[in-house]
Amino acid sequence: MLTNLELEKLEYKYLEKYYYFLKFSMDEILIGLNSKQKIKNDWFDIWNKDSNSKQSFSVGAERVIYYYISNSRILGEPNSNPVSSDLMFEVADAFVHIDLKTVQTSNIGDISTSIFIGNNQNSYKSNVDVGGKTLFYDKANLPKYYTFENTKKPCLTYFITILHDSDTLENMMINIMCMPNGQLEEVYGSSVLQAGKTKDNIDRDNNKLSTVRFKFSKNEYFKLLENKKRIKIAYLNDNIKNNDIYSSKLEHFIRIHSNQND
Repeated sequence: MLTNLELEKLEYKYLEKYYYFLKFSMDEILIGLNSKQKIKNDWFDIWNKDSNSKQSFSVGAERVIYYYISNSRILGEPNSNPVSSDLMFEVADAFVHIDLKTVQTSNIGDISTSIFIGNNQNSYKSNVDVGGKTLFYDKANLPKYYTFENTKKPCLTYFITILHDSDTLENMMINIMCMPNGQLEEVYGSSVLQAGKTKDNIDRDNNKLSTVRFKFSKNEYFKLLENKKRIKIAYLNDNIKNNDIYSSKLEHFIRIHSNQND
């Protein structure tokens, strides 16, 4: 097993690698994300009247992002593990999980301070404060380390988030963030998780929580690395700063973007 410091260094190493890949590929990624616009007349009316499909552009956006990441062999070898994030790669010193989240500005609160994470997308188990009561989240299905042939490789978790304008369909922001490995619970404690929106995931009788969100706003920095951030902004639309609602809701990201030294 790695020390906590070694683990954070590894998390930061691959955060930087994937971030700079996104930056390098951003022109092509934006072209891909905008490709829906030129055939908009053929799908918009169907999409616009379907309340279910209107909730998300996730399928199309994932198709674009996954195409570029999956076709870059320098980012790792894909792994077929069924209990994982949407993308899983093996690299020389770790297994990397990457999940894509798409959010529209009409639900901008879903990205302001935290994001939903699936049980198959994280390895972090900890106490969570819910309305003054401490509940325990133990549904994280990813291991802290994968073991094979007398070898242990840590499990690293990343999220790529895409925000688009609900009305114009314009891409507003693309970021990548790293959620701490479960071993780091002894460093971060209960600051990493918060309860989701629905009451259905709360079992107060057994003091358990079945689903959670990653509270990235409280975990902006790697705690054991000097001035290294767990969040990187790969793309930020200039129109965000000109919209009072967007700029107030996304103040956290705007500040990070302004202070990035690429």
